[in-house]
Amino acid sequence: HPSVSMTSILSLPLPELSKKLRDGSLPPEHVFYAYVGKALQIATETNCITEYLQESETQLRKAKLTEKLGLLYGVPVSIKDSIDCQGHDSTLGFIKNLNKPAAEDSVVVQVLRRQGAIPFVKTNVPQSLISYDCKNLIFGQTFNPLLYTRSPGGSSGGEGALVGGGGSILGFGTDVGGSLRFPAAFCGICALKPTGNRLRPQAMNALFWSLPVVAAVGPMAKDVESLALCMRALLCEDMFNLDSTVPPLPFNEEVYSSTQPLRIGYYETDFFTMPSPAMRRAVRETKQLLEDAGHTLVPFELTNVDYMIFNFCVRGMFADGGASFLKKFKGELEKSGMGLFFWLAKSPSWLKTLLFWIAKPFHLLMPSVGFVSFFSTVDEVWSLHHEIEEFCYQFIAQWKKLNLDVMLCPMLGPALGIGYPGKLSVAVSYTMLYNALDFPAGVVPVTMVTDEDEEELKGYKGYFRDWWDRTLAKAFRGSVGLPVAVQCVALPWQEELCLRFMKEVEAL
Repeated sequence: HPSVSMTSILSLPLPELSKKLRDGSLPPEHVFYAYVGKALQIATETNCITEYLQESETQLRKAKLTEKLGLLYGVPVSIKDSIDCQGHDSTLGFIKNLNKPAAEDSVVVQVLRRQGAIPFVKTNVPQSLISYDCKNLIFGQTFNPLLYTRSPGGSSGGEGALVGGGGSILGFGTDVGGSLRFPAAFCGICALKPTGNRLRPQAMNALFWSLPVVAAVGPMAKDVESLALCMRALLCEDMFNLDSTVPPLPFNEEVYSSTQPLRIGYYETDFFTMPSPAMRRAVRETKQLLEDAGHTLVPFELTNVDYMIFNFCVRGMFADGGASFLKKFKGELEKSGMGLFFWLAKSPSWLKTLLFWIAKPFHLLMPSVGFVSFFSTVDEVWSLHHEIEEFCYQFIAQWKKLNLDVMLCPMLGPALGIGYPGKLSVAVSYTMLYNALDFPAGVVPVTMVTDEDEEELKGYKGYFRDWWDRTLAKAFRGSVGLPVAVQCVALPWQEELCLRFMKEVEAL
C-alpha cells in the first residue's frame, strides 16, 4: 500500500513493534506483508526459507477479531524446519521425510499462536541437524546474509540468515551442540539456548534425542530485549498446561530487571580449540568494559575439555558406533566433510579400535574415530551417564567456590567459509560444553574482525599444530568486518539471569 512505510516498520525493535500492534497504532496486515516482502528478498539472496505457511494469512484475518491480545499479538515469526507445524513437513534435510506433514503443532508453536504470534515461514537446516553448516539435498546450501561466501552457521542456519538479514523479527531454532548459538554468532544477532526443559523441544521429529547431551529449543532475534519479551510470552500457563514436563516457572521479572553488580567468571580459551585473535579480543574487551561498569571479574580455568568432547558428547551421542545415525542416511548420503565419519562408522569394530589407538598420539583422526568408537555393554553407557553427572557436579562446585553469578566465555567466530564446518566438527568445543552441562547460554555480538586481528591470524598455530588446527586457521582468514560474539552463561533454570547478563554486555 503506497501509504505504508515498510522501512519504518522493519526498523522497529520487537518490543516497540509489539506495543504498536497491541495499542492499534500499527495494523497487523501492514507488519505481516512488510516482513513477507523482506523475507522473500532475503530468501532470494541466501536460500534460507523452505516453506511459506499459507495458513498464516487466515490467522492474520482471525487475529483482528481477537479481544484478548497476547504479548506477541500480530508478530510474524519464523520456525526452523525441525519444529513441527501442523500440515507441514519437518524434513531435517532428508528426502524420505518429504510429504509427511506433522499431525499437530509442537507445543512451542501452539503457545506462540495463543500469544498472537503468526508463524509464517519454515527455514533451512543441514541434513540430520548434526552440523553447524546449513546444506541438504532437498533445499541446497544457505548463505550468510553478511557475506555470501560464508556459512550462516547451523543447524538453525536458515533462521540465522533470515533474522540476520532482517527478514524475520523473531525466529525459533534448536540446539544440541551450538545450533542456535553458531548461526547467531555467524550472522551477527542474539540467541538464547535455555536449560533443556525450560522450553522443551518435544517435537523435533527426533533423530535420537534421549541423549546424555541435552537438546533445547530457543529464540533468535536482533537484540536481547526481544529474547526477553519472547521468554515472557512463552513461559505462561498455556505452556505449563500443554506440556506437563515443563516446570511451571513463569518469567522472573525481578531477576531480569535487577541492577545489582554481578560476580562474573571468565576464560579466554578452553585449551582445546585455540581462539582466533578476534575471539580472544572480544572476551578481553568485554571483560574490561564489565569491570569499568562496576562488576567483579574472576578467572575460571577449564580442564579436560577434550575428554568431555570425545567421551561425553561424541561417544554419548554415537554410543552404538553411529549405527542408528547411519541408518537415517540410507540412500541419501550428502557428499560432505562427513565422508570419513561414515566410512569409519561402517568399519568393523576391530578396525575402529586399531585406528583409534594409532591416531591417538597424533590427534589426527581422534574426532572421527571418537564418533564411532562405541560401547559394548549397557553397563558402559550407565557409567558414562554417571561420569557426566559427576563432571556437572564438579563444574558447579568450582562455580560456587568462586561465588559466581554468571560466566563470560568465547564463542567460535567469525563465520567460517562454506564447507569448512563439515571439516571442523571439533570446533564445537566452546558451545557443546553447555549442552553437556545443560546450562542456559546466550550469544551477543560484541565486535567485528579488524585488520589487526587478520594480521595476528598469520601466527595462528593451534594447540596441536595438526591438520584440524591448520584448516581452522584457513577458515578464519579474510574476515575483516565480520561480527564476533561472546557467550553469556548461567546455572540451570537461570534464564532470566543469563538474559540480564546478556543485556548488560549488549549495552556496554
